[in-house]
Amino acid sequence: MLSFWSCSSVWPRCKAGRRVLKWLLGNVVHHRAIHTTSPAPGRITPVFSRASAYGDDVAIMDPGGSHTYSSLLKNSRRLAGLITKALACQSGDLKGERISFLCANDASYTVAQWASWMCGGISVPLYRKHPLNELEYVISDSQSSLLVAGEPFIETLEPLAQKLGLPCLQIPSALETLQFEDTQMSPEETVSDWAERPAMLIYTSGTTGRPKAALHTHSSLQAMVQGLVSEWAWSRDDVILHTLPLHHVHGIVNKLMCPLWVGATCVMLPEFSAQKVWEQLIGSKSPMVNVFMAVPTIYSKLIEYYDQHFTQPHVQDFIRAVCKERIRLMVSGSAALPQPVLERWAEITGHVLLERYGMTEIGMALSNPLKGPRVPGAVGVPLPGVEVRIMMTNTAGTVIAEGNRKGTQVKAGLEGKEGELLVRGSSVFQKYWNKPQETADTFTEDGWFKTGDTAVYRDGVYWILGRTSVDIIKSGGYKISALDVERHLLAHPDITDVAVIGAPDAVWGQKVTAVVQLRNGKTMSLSMLKAWAREHMASYTIPSGLIVVESMPRNPMGKVNKKELLSRFFPKRV
Repeated sequence: MLSFWSCSSVWPRCKAGRRVLKWLLGNVVHHRAIHTTSPAPGRITPVFSRASAYGDDVAIMDPGGSHTYSSLLKNSRRLAGLITKALACQSGDLKGERISFLCANDASYTVAQWASWMCGGISVPLYRKHPLNELEYVISDSQSSLLVAGEPFIETLEPLAQKLGLPCLQIPSALETLQFEDTQMSPEETVSDWAERPAMLIYTSGTTGRPKAALHTHSSLQAMVQGLVSEWAWSRDDVILHTLPLHHVHGIVNKLMCPLWVGATCVMLPEFSAQKVWEQLIGSKSPMVNVFMAVPTIYSKLIEYYDQHFTQPHVQDFIRAVCKERIRLMVSGSAALPQPVLERWAEITGHVLLERYGMTEIGMALSNPLKGPRVPGAVGVPLPGVEVRIMMTNTAGTVIAEGNRKGTQVKAGLEGKEGELLVRGSSVFQKYWNKPQETADTFTEDGWFKTGDTAVYRDGVYWILGRTSVDIIKSGGYKISALDVERHLLAHPDITDVAVIGAPDAVWGQKVTAVVQLRNGKTMSLSMLKAWAREHMASYTIPSGLIVVESMPRNPMGKVNKKELLSRFFPKRV
């Protein structure tokens, strides 16, 4: 527990800084007791099956209050009963019927997810910021049989339900008011063969085409969770702050299912707010956050807020001390982490962000260590239960490197060569929903999933160079990693965001083109950028094209759709 020095010596002049100290002084600090659990080894069960062991421990804290594991279990059973009744399912087992649900970042999401599993259905999470046509696409593509709406979104889903001829159920904001007619059978008790049952359709980001639904089984979800629980030392005493959307693996598995699997607490914010995140990270309201995960864009926004509001040296020292003592893990993922962001975050908090690599189709595959040195820009080594392979994209399919948790073997003479990253393991998805050809195309004959990412193994760790199709630029005979160019350009003092694309060019094949967002009041020309770049970059990687934008178009997971950028700026040549 931190001790305070004299308030008069540190009391900041700025309002934001004063709020920080008020949070810390105005609340009594409570520590949760540390508990242990002993799950049955090798058994495949959904996360809700563990809830009864955690009883009245707090599972989720959201704007509606605290929700215990017992209350989540009870309300999920109520909703499962309503679902089976709405679909006239006499047996209580929907046998893989899809349930699409749209909920806020709060406890209602978990209730909808658990309920769809309890009655044997497949959960299809929708994203609240998607336009109606995108919601309709997911509902129709997944062939959902029923819609579930959290109270704030009933007006969004009901018209779609009527249009598509589907029943629509509402989860009230006050979960305890869920109406349920008692039955002699708990819905989840009708299902026992969980292992290979389909569990969830998670739609890809769509950065290289129309979103596809990756079908995960309960086995693959559990493999994801257990791998991270083991590698990142999750425990019942953890408290994670959740700020991410809940329609991708990062938000669903890493930040929600992992804590609920071990009986930890998840503090959920309805929207990202830099001020509220800082309040949670350094405030003293119980329970205190000790785990945080986000995408690089969020860390950039937190740094910006810090630089604007926490200007007093004493406050900055205090923030660093609190983060160092209290928070045990900070993770960045879903997009490449710019090194300037990593370095600045380390200055502010004393934490070197843990970078990892994963995809919708495979969960997490590679990770820097929880303890030990983390290599900036690298994504570490394979997680438990995961095998990886780097393969040349030649007709012979030459294997460059292959490894697992125990180590990596590199073929003699191919050290440092790049190729496509392939992944195999129990966390890999089963198939793309209703897309047999796409599924067949993305797997090798011996069962390796082709990620479409270019990687290299060097210095004992794996590095992701970008999407093979859009991040590897072939210009004048050189193969250039767009991500490496982006990392260099982000070191420019006037650039706040950048995406590097390969513009079609008759002479060079592709031109390295930088799409940049500048700091307020700054201007830049291509000649200015080139003059700076000559001092920092290899000549063949220096951009020969520059496009300045007011804001970088990114999806909710912080990713840029580079194909859309190419279509937007080079429409006649793509």
